[in-house]
Amino acid sequence: MSQQSSDPCASSAIGRTIVELRRAVGWSQTRLADEFSKVSGQPCTRQDVSRWECGKRTPRLRTLRALAAALQVPVQILEWSAVHRRTFVTDIAATAIAPVVASDLVLNGFEAALTTSAPDIDQWRETLTAYGHDYMSMGAADIRRRLTSDLVLLQRQADRPELWGIAAKLMTLYAKTFPGSDGVKAVSWYRMAARAADRSEDTDTRVWVRGRAAIALGYEGAALRVADQLAAEALALDDRPSLGRLNAVMGRAHVAAIRGDRRTAVALADEGHRIHDRVGSHEQASDYAVPHWRRNVDLSMLLARLGEERGAVEAQEVARRELPPELPRFATHLEMHRGLMMARAGDQAGGARYARAALDKLPPEKHSLSLRMLLDEIQRGAGAT
Repeated sequence: MSQQSSDPCASSAIGRTIVELRRAVGWSQTRLADEFSKVSGQPCTRQDVSRWECGKRTPRLRTLRALAAALQVPVQILEWSAVHRRTFVTDIAATAIAPVVASDLVLNGFEAALTTSAPDIDQWRETLTAYGHDYMSMGAADIRRRLTSDLVLLQRQADRPELWGIAAKLMTLYAKTFPGSDGVKAVSWYRMAARAADRSEDTDTRVWVRGRAAIALGYEGAALRVADQLAAEALALDDRPSLGRLNAVMGRAHVAAIRGDRRTAVALADEGHRIHDRVGSHEQASDYAVPHWRRNVDLSMLLARLGEERGAVEAQEVARRELPPELPRFATHLEMHRGLMMARAGDQAGGARYARAALDKLPPEKHSLSLRMLLDEIQRGAGAT
């Protein structure tokens, strides 16, 4: 079932991936062993799982396939990866997929090339739309696991501009599953998404991807120089009102607020208001849309950072009235903004307690990285970067 590693004490990248996937579904090692046995028809114990995870044994290819089936993830998550490629699979390998022997990767690559039919662009459009909806309510770990597999598949098929546009938007969403504060993973993916968008040859896509990255980083208060740069690129590409331009403007507003440039932040917020009046979305629950309620969630955060309590409270009240009930994560954002305002007003301990209580009411599987980073911001002192 498995072969002995040449160094039984060596750490194992594939073992770390097994651990992450097992924990993502909330299983113990014993539960994974039981599920593996059901799928493979072979006996498996908790000790077997422990040896795989700690790198004392390296699973064979057939074992990896049974593990993937047990964990209900595509086998590529465990098989594909580890060879350094000159495509965005390199970045997936560095962040989400474990390495296996090169011969298995080559074998699977040729098998895919021989059996994969021409890409169905309509199907990819539907996939993109589904992810836009799912992101609004699913946790970061679940989104990342699913997207990893789809990005590997799309990488093989991206042979025309429209597919590069779809890939760029999916990569932007994938980047959001990593905290921008780590300085590497999220930023690398946002930059890769911008390059993919350029291959789409579509100006709207190029602007949207950069603007979405800018506001994501700005809202998180992370990688501010990169947020400002991507926003500037978006604004330089096209001066027409669009959701991409709106996101770029508001991303810059957050950067200015965090840096203490109140005048610029307010001016940019006013510009964002004018743009939204022209291009605001009717779609209510998609990461690719900016309806009125979502605009007010963002405005609430910005004004809380600026210490504009009255304006922030007004934005929160508007957002609460219009917020779809199936999106409780955003209601948590609004509650935590109140904690941020308390901290800005001088009650840092009280603000942190209020924000923590609001986050604790949301089921952990619904948490987003933005919420966790917002709590960190409140706890260390509002506006600190």
